Amino acid sequence: MIELERTYLAKFLPNLKKCKKKEVLDVYIPRTRHPKLRIRKNGEKYEITKKVKTDKDVTKSHEHTVPLTKEEFKELIKLKGKQVRKIRHYYPYKGRMGEIDVFQDKLKGLVLIDFEFTNSKEKNAFKMPPFCLAEVKHEEFLAGGMLCGKSYKDIRKRLEKIGYRPLITKI
Repeated sequence: MIELERTYLAKFLPNLKKCKKKEVLDVYIPRTRHPKLRIRKNGEKYEITKKVKTDKDVTKSHEHTVPLTKEEFKELIKLKGKQVRKIRHYYPYKGRMGEIDVFQDKLKGLVLIDFEFTNSKEKNAFKMPPFCLAEVKHEEFLAGGMLCGKSYKDIRKRLEKIGYRPLITKI
């Protein structure tokens, strides 16, 4: 499957009180600089995904996902990997569903927003929402495989260059 998406840093959080949300735990293996294999707990859904860029367009990638049972997930997360945990809010915006990821633990303060598309025309026509600061899909340091195992302090200076300020939330 080809994934088409745009990723943004949040400027502020829209009202998320009525949005569905779930905890997402990602474990990336192997423990290399930018691992491509991800084991994920997404609410009560479990899967393993390999994501590979298709070409120079970083907004496109081949994504291969295999569902897992809870037992398979529990065994696989025993592998040495780097973890990242976030609360994902599903926010409807202009006929699309935004995935607002509020990072937890050492990455607290970071909020990324993804929008997925079915074709390039939709993706290219999409305008950045007012609650977003900047599109960052091209910023490799903000990819899941690069964020895992890091702290906000590790990426703070790079975020400040983009004009980002940490968003501390209680949701």
